[in-house]
Amino acid sequence: MQTVEIYTSAFCGFCVAAKKLLKKKGVDFTEYNIGRDEQKRQEMMARANGGHTVPQIFVGDRHVGGCDDLFALERAGKLDAMLAE
Repeated sequence: MQTVEIYTSAFCGFCVAAKKLLKKKGVDFTEYNIGRDEQKRQEMMARANGGHTVPQIFVGDRHVGGCDDLFALERAGKLDAMLAE
């Protein structure tokens, strides 16, 4: 299974929803709270090609995008295959 990383911040409903979906699927992930960590925020933006909103989600080396993108992959039946690569 691919490694999953998610950049989040406190009080972010989209972050909560994305993490809930991953947990429901039994996916272990590493969470980086960027709320008070400017270095992690800069790292996230560099990895996400300038993306500055949270969550920013990565599966392996692939940038998935945000919560809506994660749920779109799930609806299209593509998330499980991506995770299994």
